[in-house]
Amino acid sequence: MRDTFNEILTTIRHNKLRTALTGFSVAWGIFILIVLLGAGNGLINAVSSNSKKFLANSMVIYGGETSKAYAGMGKGRTVELNDKDMAVTDNGFGENIEDVGAELDQPSQTLVYRGSTTTGVNVSGVYPNDVVINKRTMMVGRFINDLDLRDQRKNIVISSDMAKELLERAPLNLMGQYISTAGIVYQVVGIYESDKSTMGNDAFIPFTTFRTIYSKGDKTGNIVFSFHGLNSMKENEDFENAYRSRINRLHEAAPDDENSIWIWNRFTQNLQMNTGSTMIRTALWIIGILTLISGIVGVSNIMLITVKERTHEFGIRKAIGAKPWSILRLIIVESICITTFFGYIGMVLGIAANEYMDATIGQEKLDNGFFAMKVFEDPTVGIGICIQATVLMIVAGTIAGIVPARKAARTRPIEALRAELREWDKRRRCGHSCPHHCKLPTCCNAAGRNARGSYSLPQLLQLLY
Repeated sequence: MRDTFNEILTTIRHNKLRTALTGFSVAWGIFILIVLLGAGNGLINAVSSNSKKFLANSMVIYGGETSKAYAGMGKGRTVELNDKDMAVTDNGFGENIEDVGAELDQPSQTLVYRGSTTTGVNVSGVYPNDVVINKRTMMVGRFINDLDLRDQRKNIVISSDMAKELLERAPLNLMGQYISTAGIVYQVVGIYESDKSTMGNDAFIPFTTFRTIYSKGDKTGNIVFSFHGLNSMKENEDFENAYRSRINRLHEAAPDDENSIWIWNRFTQNLQMNTGSTMIRTALWIIGILTLISGIVGVSNIMLITVKERTHEFGIRKAIGAKPWSILRLIIVESICITTFFGYIGMVLGIAANEYMDATIGQEKLDNGFFAMKVFEDPTVGIGICIQATVLMIVAGTIAGIVPARKAARTRPIEALRAELREWDKRRRCGHSCPHHCKLPTCCNAAGRNARGSYSLPQLLQLLY
């Protein structure tokens, strides 16, 4: 086996350009596949990460504006959700709806603590389910609870960014302290981790307290609830149509008026994103596989050319006693060595490119000061896929080498030598001034040939050596 590898190394040294072209085809195919899959994963992971900021099986209902005339009333009427809508939501769809809440907002507020202030705060009156549905992470303390709602307590939950502005050196020490906004004093019962990807700078107080302080009457603002039992796109669409019809009747709007209320269904949103992600992955795989195929074709062509160029060598080997299997093995092992080496290089370079993208593009965010989100995250490809792509190229390179190798192994020695000699003799004779371009059987340069215009075996060997 050592002799085989020595022969392969000698062949590679003597054919550096051919080997380089073969290796480039292999490495480039694997490199592009890994980079494409990595880039696709980076985009998909970023979208998926942003969508995970909310509970998947939840909906938010917003009041809208009627777009159709109904029951003698014109279009363009504003719909404001109220306690009746809340009651219908809670009691009318019990087979699907789990936990119902609501949210009212008072934007552009200022929080004050011992002379320190933070501005641009959105004070929200919420239910306890907000912390679950919007997946808020508490750093210290707790979120708004049922007792806060029942007793209309003046408790508040602020973000870590607000706490840093109010008490820079030890922001978490604000826990249990009293802060004020709009002349109302609240006790801080919790501090949650800021997350700009959810947009907004919210401070939360009990929903009932909010309605009393800001005189909202029976208005509920946005209705928020979690649900179960809706597992397909059709089931969700049917539920939305039924829910919209019930709410629209309460506001004397057409049952099918989709603009009277807006439904943000996070479950169907995730389904659509998953479908889009699958399409992206499929497209990238197709492009990558086509790139691999081009590499395989390149390897096959070069192997065919290689075997053809070495026909003379194989003829001599068989003439001196080489077995067909030894020639076949030589070509196959050479193909495996080249594809394995350069396939590994392509894999390493592809992984390095993905790591570079992660260190550069992966750290970038879209940030306007109020809202920030990643557009590229963790562009990595599993080591299993990298190895599979490399193995695929190795197998393809081996198969590409087997076809011409079998042909070379079956070639008779005398045929291989004569074929080489004819080409050599043609080049030799064309160096002379032959008026017939060396095509006539009685050419002036035909000395040494027999009467049929061909060489005998002794003459053949004498000319070759």
